Formats: sequence, C-alpha cells, structure tokens
Amino acid sequence: MAIHSINPATEELVETFHEATPEQIDAILGSAHDAFRAWSCTPVEERARRVGALAAVLRSSKDRWATLITSEMGKPIVEAEAEVEKCAWNCEYFAANGPRFLADEPVPTEARESYVAFDPLGVVLAIMPWNFPFWQVFRFLAPALVAGNTAVLKHASNVPRCALAIEEIVRRAGLPDGALRALLVGNEVVDSILGDPRVVAVTLTGSSAAGEKVAAAAGRRIKKQVLELGGSDPFIILADADLDAAAATAARARYQNSGQSCIAAKRFIVEEAVADAFLDRFTAAVRSLRVGDPMERTTNVGPLARADLRDELARQVESSRARGGRVVLGGAAPARRGFFYQPTILDGVQPDMPVFREETFGPVAAVIRARDAEAAIALANDSEYGLGAALWTADVDRAKALVRRIEAGSVFVNGLVASDPRLPFGGIKRSGYGRELGIFGIREFTNIKTIWIGPAVQSAAQTE
Repeated sequence: MAIHSINPATEELVETFHEATPEQIDAILGSAHDAFRAWSCTPVEERARRVGALAAVLRSSKDRWATLITSEMGKPIVEAEAEVEKCAWNCEYFAANGPRFLADEPVPTEARESYVAFDPLGVVLAIMPWNFPFWQVFRFLAPALVAGNTAVLKHASNVPRCALAIEEIVRRAGLPDGALRALLVGNEVVDSILGDPRVVAVTLTGSSAAGEKVAAAAGRRIKKQVLELGGSDPFIILADADLDAAAATAARARYQNSGQSCIAAKRFIVEEAVADAFLDRFTAAVRSLRVGDPMERTTNVGPLARADLRDELARQVESSRARGGRVVLGGAAPARRGFFYQPTILDGVQPDMPVFREETFGPVAAVIRARDAEAAIALANDSEYGLGAALWTADVDRAKALVRRIEAGSVFVNGLVASDPRLPFGGIKRSGYGRELGIFGIREFTNIKTIWIGPAVQSAAQTE
C-alpha cells in the first residue's frame, strides 16, 4: 500500500512512500527496544541534557520544518513557525525540569528507608494526528525520553514527510539510534504492533473512534494507554464579560489552524442578554480573517488537510441549517482549488444539531443562546466530550465556583485554551484519559515503584 503526501492548498501529489514491510517493522521495533536497554540506564541528568539539544535542531532549521508542515497539512506558515518554536520550548522545559519531576520521593514509614521511584517502562507506540504534526509528537516525546523510554511513531498517513523529519531531528540532536523511529504504516497493522511484546504502552491523539479501537487492542494485552481524543469545547460568555476581548479571543480560539484543533472552541454559549452584542463583534472579527495560500504570511485561514474533512464539515453545516440553524457568515466551500471551507458562523444552534452534538473539525462556529449562567453551564456539560472549556466573566470569585462545575480537563477563565508544558493536559468522558505535560505527564510512562528498606519496627501496616 502506498502512502501519499498531498499539498492540501493545491491538491498536488508531492511524494509517495511505500508502506513498511513486516520485516522492516520488526527491525524498527528491535532498534527501539535495543536503544531502550542503554537509554534507560543513562543517568536522568544526561538524558535531559540530550533532549534539550532537540531545541537547537528545531530552531536551527525552523524555516524548513515550518514549510514542511504547511505544505503537507495546510497550516498557515506563521502558525507553523510558532508550532516549531513551541516544540523547542517543550524540549527545553523537560530538559530543565524532568530530573526534578523524576527524583525519588521519600515517604516516612517505619522502615529504615522508604521512597517512591519513577522507572521507565520501555518502548512506547505513539499514534499521532496530522493537525499539529510536530507539536503533538514532541509533546509526548520530550518527557517520555527524559523519563528513559524510547518510542516508535505511527504518524497520520497524510503527513509522512513530517514523520521522517522528526526522526531526522532526533538523530541530528545526537540521541541514540532507535530513540525515536518512524513507522510508515496504515491503521490496519496497529493491532499487531500493539501485540508485539517489545511495545509496552501506547499514547494516541486522535478521534474518539480511534481511541476506542486502540484502547480495546491495548486493553487485551494489559498495556498502559494515554488517550487524548476529540473535543467540542464550550466557550461560555456570561452577561458581565468583556465582550470586545471575548469576541477577539473567540475568533482566534475557533479559527486558528483553520479550526482543526481538538481544543479549539467550538460551541459559543452566550447569555441571551448579551448574545446579539457578542455576535456582532464576533462576526466582525471573523469577517476580517483572510482565507488564502497558507504560505503567504498574511493568511489567517488555510485549507483543511483533506477533501473528506471538508466534505464532512459541509455535511454538518447543511444538516444543522436544515434543522433551523441560521448561517450568519460563510456556510460553503469557496470555488477554488484546494480543500478550503469558508469561515462560518451559525446562530440559533440547538442541542439536536450536528454542530452542537458532534465535533466540528474546521472553521465553523456554533452560537448557542442561554437564558442565564445556570443554563449556560448545563449546555456546556451537555456533551459526550470533556477536553477544554473557556469561561468569560468579570466576576473572578464567581468564576472560581463555576469552573468546578464545568466537565472538562482544563478550564481557562478570560483566556484562550491552550496546552502548556508547565500544566497537565488531557480530558475526561469521550475526550480520553491520562495526562500529558507537566509533572503528571512525565510520570505517565513510568513505573511508580514503592521501595522499602528494612529492618523496621513491627507495625499493623506490615500485617496487611
């Protein structure tokens, strides 16, 4: 089976790759497993230093990597450059903080000495998506490597050149051969790879449907999983919010990466008293966005990554319109080459419409009117997803109480929801489980090991 790299802005076939053979897969897994044996025994400070070197390689060729991202999945070039820079920051952060996060933690007991250690697990299979083709790999990879693991990367099939570039970056940074190996394979071989005893865990960022399959396959083998899945993030605007700031942030939150983000705001839930005023400001902000060639620095919205994604988005909009949703802006694919879709706003959205109930992966915003704050929170939680959420209000004390009631892995008050190396990232419900980033993320792929050293004074605890 061939794997194709297609430029979504021009629909041009850029390069074709042959899928890895069973023999090549076996060799790649063997390389990662052999690398783990030595890498796991390397002192954590040295592992951290070498992961920090990834940042220099990323920055030294930032233009090259950003151009690759844009040409392969359509991200506007300015955002692609920012993605590369964020990857470098992430590597630096875990290089600086990883040894502290992984240090033994003493726990006073009756023992002469007792503590918790964080040992690496082994080879982790990383199944990654195309929408942030560098960031979502390095988000996992930097902490996993510092922790002493190695990885094999099964990237999305429409970004094979990005997958190979990441393998090159790891090699250029001087990490061991096999620290990260790219597997150019289709989804149909994931089950067999998970069944290989050299693979001890899996991390997946992707759709909830993909998460179901991978969780089932890993669960049959009792292998650790971290799943970061879909989202239909609410962006809640209460009546006392700063509407100018909310509308400006809303435009970024929905339309960055051409709307192709799991943590993009998707459902804009507005108290009825300010709904018209917000909608006016939001529409003006979205209307000012420039759709065009993603290689041009003035472009805000580029193409979707694939034709089928554009067609699915069009279906969701048309079905919602048929059920009473009012198209305020956009609502169609422009007549041009490439997988483009107009920045779109639908007002009067109800919970039975696809743009409310389903994840919309593209430049479409659903505006939902709520009678009051209580109704807004109920609407926000009326979703099978629970990844991120934003709450806008001038009353911070009230916000601190309300955020506890919002069902999401993260809630940002008066700001843009974003991942940050310093903070744990992940979801609940059908948005997945486990965490990436921060101290919690680096420990996900470790054996949290209790170590007890005697002799000790006899206690009731020792009879359990």
